Amino acid sequence: MKNILYSVFIALFLLVSCQSEPRKTIPETSLSTTPVKKNVPKRVMANAATILSKKEVPILCYHNIRDFSSSASGNIKVYTVKPPTFAQQMKALADAGYETIMPQQLYDYLVYDGPLPAKPIMITFDDTREEQFKIGAAEMKKYGFKGVFFIMTVSINRPGYMSKEQIKSLSDDGHVVGAHTWDHHMVTKYTGDDWNTQLVKPKAKLEKIIEKPVNDFAYPFGLWNTTALPEIKKSDYKMAYILSTKRDSLDPLYTIRRIIVSGTWSTEGMMKSVVSSFDKAK
Repeated sequence: MKNILYSVFIALFLLVSCQSEPRKTIPETSLSTTPVKKNVPKRVMANAATILSKKEVPILCYHNIRDFSSSASGNIKVYTVKPPTFAQQMKALADAGYETIMPQQLYDYLVYDGPLPAKPIMITFDDTREEQFKIGAAEMKKYGFKGVFFIMTVSINRPGYMSKEQIKSLSDDGHVVGAHTWDHHMVTKYTGDDWNTQLVKPKAKLEKIIEKPVNDFAYPFGLWNTTALPEIKKSDYKMAYILSTKRDSLDPLYTIRRIIVSGTWSTEGMMKSVVSSFDKAK
C-alpha cells in the first residue's frame, strides 16, 4: 500500500513540475543579408563617324492629306497626298513587312547600337494639319503603326489645324509629338531672341499640353546651318530632322534625313523611293 501511494505521489509531482517549467525560447536568427552590388557596364555613346556609318532608317515626311485637282500648283501636288493614296501607301508598307519605330528607338540604334525590327520605318508629319489626326493617325491605326507629329505651335486650335486636345490624344495613343518652331520661320535666318521664340517656347508649350518631354525638332523646309546646331542642343532636343540633303559630319543626330512623300508619286513609286533613298549611309 505504501508503495502504491508513493508511486502516485511521484507521478503527481512530476506532472506539476512539467506544467510549471518555463518554456524555452529559441533566439531568432536574422535573415537580412548585405545586398550584392551588381556592376552594370556603362554604355558608351557612338561617335559621329560610327553613327554615319550605320545603315539609315527610312523616314517619310507627309504634310497635307487631302484631295487636289489636276490643275493644282506644283507645290500643292508635291506637299499633298490624296486620302485614298495615303491609305494605299500604309497598306503597302504593312504588306511589305515594315514596322514603325519611334525616335527613342532610332536614337538607341544610332548611339548605342540598340535593336530594330527587321524592316524599320518612321512616319512623320509636319505643320499640324488636322487631317493628319483625322485621316493619317486613323489610317495608321489599322496596321498598328505609330507616327511622329511635328507641331507648329502658332497654328494650334486654328481652323484646319489640330487642337490641344487632338495633340494630347495623339501622344496618349502612343504617337510622338515633336516641335516644328512657332511660326515656320527658316532656322537659317534666326537672330537674337528668335532662338527662344522658335525653339524654347514651342518645346515648353508642347510639353505642357502632352505632359511629356519633347525631344525632337524638325527644321522648317528642311533648311539648317551649323549656327543652328548648338542652339538646338542648348534647347534640350536630342535629335533634329532635315529633308533629303547631306547630313552634318560632326552632328549627324541633329541632321537626320527624311524624304517628302510627293502627291505625284504612285504607291509603287513611294515604295521604291523608300529603298533607293536609304539604301546606304550618306
